[in-house]
Amino acid sequence: MPLNSHTNNTDIIKQTGRLYIVATPIGNMDDITIRARQILSQADIIAAEDTRTTGKLLAFHNIKKQQIISYHEHNEKEKTPDLVNKMKAGLSVALVSDAGTPSVSDPGYRLLIEAIANNIQIIPVPGVSAAITALSVSGLPTDTFIFVGFLPKKKGKRTEQLKNLAKENRTIIFYESPKRIAKRLEELLEILGDRNGVLAREMTKTYEEFIRGSISEILHTIKKRPAVKGECTLIISGNKGNGADVSENTLREEIMNALEKKDVRSSHFAKDIALKLGLPKKIVYTEILKIKGKK
Repeated sequence: MPLNSHTNNTDIIKQTGRLYIVATPIGNMDDITIRARQILSQADIIAAEDTRTTGKLLAFHNIKKQQIISYHEHNEKEKTPDLVNKMKAGLSVALVSDAGTPSVSDPGYRLLIEAIANNIQIIPVPGVSAAITALSVSGLPTDTFIFVGFLPKKKGKRTEQLKNLAKENRTIIFYESPKRIAKRLEELLEILGDRNGVLAREMTKTYEEFIRGSISEILHTIKKRPAVKGECTLIISGNKGNGADVSENTLREEIMNALEKKDVRSSHFAKDIALKLGLPKKIVYTEILKIKGKK
């Protein structure tokens, strides 16, 4: 039985092997397609982000182990040429990551580009994606969204990217590690404002959890815990459309009206105004201090 029954090969592609981009479960081992099992059992080589993780998956589904090689972000530059040569010689390669779809915030992009450059047929074997899984149950708009994945490690680049996203009106999808999620939420709160969102954790696993609410509410929830476990997918609502176009006069008018209520603390009504106008709380609070200073 052929690995893929429907093809549209050119004469050049027929003379080469194939690269299969195989999606694997993000937690629950049963979340694998029949086709993915077939590909993994018949491919000449399985290129895995972690051979131990993939080995467990193959054992769980009683898939006879093929040649499995390690292929991750630290060795992909070195191993890509060899894999390309093997495919040009006629061997088939199944690329898998630890979880979800390869090359989407996971190793594989370099191999994909080189395969294209060498006229090697690339065949997607779709399945689970953490981003789409979380989005589907988020309760936020799904008709249009932007996938960011992991933010840059350097603070300067990260801040710049978040500032660019502040005006984005589409739903925004982030990936983050459990160790950094609290810090990222603090940065999002400061730069994007206190928007609604959902933090998806341990999806499809025993302790699957979805924490819904404003960014500040989600942050408050996880800060009460001694630790956060499991990879995190964070979905944040886009700019409501008014924050980017709010005039300085409108902001000042809202603040002046709030200041007339002398029994209300500035930090409290700054949050309310930020939510109403779709602005970061920091910008509103800074303007409050300016107005108070002039008074």
